[in-house]
Amino acid sequence: MTAYTGRIASTARSRTVGSRIATSLLYPLGLPTLLLVLWGLVATRTTSRFFPDPLTIAEAFRETWVGPAFVEDVLPSLARLGLGVAASIVLGIAAGTVIGLTRWLRELLEPLLEFLRAIPPPVLIPVVMLLLGITDTMKVVVIASGAVWPILLNTIDGVRGTDSVMTETAESFQVTWWERLWFLVLPAASPRIMAGVRQALSVALILMVISEMFASSSGLGYRIAYFQRNYLIAEMWSGILLLGLVGVFLAVAFGLVERRVLRWYHGIREVNRA
Repeated sequence: MTAYTGRIASTARSRTVGSRIATSLLYPLGLPTLLLVLWGLVATRTTSRFFPDPLTIAEAFRETWVGPAFVEDVLPSLARLGLGVAASIVLGIAAGTVIGLTRWLRELLEPLLEFLRAIPPPVLIPVVMLLLGITDTMKVVVIASGAVWPILLNTIDGVRGTDSVMTETAESFQVTWWERLWFLVLPAASPRIMAGVRQALSVALILMVISEMFASSSGLGYRIAYFQRNYLIAEMWSGILLLGLVGVFLAVAFGLVERRVLRWYHGIREVNRA
């Protein structure tokens, strides 16, 4: 009887786990699958060569990006993207922390920061090209110049929002400035900082493509523009598909990093919801 009951409980648990897995796959894959089916149905009923069906795009994707193009175009783009994002994170957190902690510096720089933030980063590409030439450094600078703003501004707001009671308590216990910075200010500001990094990733991806479309002989942006100019429509769509996959990969990777960095923050939120 006990063995029978355990077998029933095990079966119920396996069904529960299976249903959870199916549900977790249904939500992220259901709508894209439906859209692909609709796309295929519409593509079969149209004669426009600018709207190929998903199978044609998938074949173009395999022929275009699986091979030398991955090394010659995709990897350089990802390297420039990574360097630009890394530079924006370091610069944004460092400058944002200093500005957020120094009131007079914050008040002094606020008009200048608002002015610079209002300038669209793609407008700066010709200027950076004149200063640095058509180089990989130019592209990295363009990416960093646009991606730094969400991180910088969120860091300033996060540092300013540090709990005053905790700050005064740390001062009363004579905690050193570096210890307050490392164990109080930065952890308190980390949710805002991570939100800024999430926004910066999408901005950096856009600027990577735009900088390569302006002046480049390799990269995803260059290759997509090349396909468009030569009416290689399926190949152009395959490049757009690859950019979307890169964006999904960045979002998933960032989600894993965010859960690890902010595990204390998410733990507090789960306790509060309980």
